[in-house]
Amino acid sequence: MKSLFEQFGGTYRKESDYAVPNLETPDTGNFEIGIYGQRHLYFLQHYLRITYLNEYLIEIDSQAQRRVFRIVEQMKQAQGITEQLKENNPIKWTKIMNCVRQQAEEIVLKEMIYS
Repeated sequence: MKSLFEQFGGTYRKESDYAVPNLETPDTGNFEIGIYGQRHLYFLQHYLRITYLNEYLIEIDSQAQRRVFRIVEQMKQAQGITEQLKENNPIKWTKIMNCVRQQAEEIVLKEMIYS
């Protein structure tokens, strides 16, 4: 009699005296789930009780990173943050850019990750 695993097309390999199932994980390439993908995973697991797919999280992460970059660039243009300011007053530029980056991340977290 075949096991349920074998009935669904699974196979075994012999190791010593044991039959070990041949299990493979789906190939997701060389991508890692970034910070936004991890936060969305946490949100899905703890608030929506949804199981996840790595491909989905990788896609959410890449979309969120692109969106953060776009928002930062738009905010830099709107506030007149230039390379000239970076050269003349790097401390002020760093302070402003940290604020802009944080605002962009808050927007993305609210719009994409925790929704």
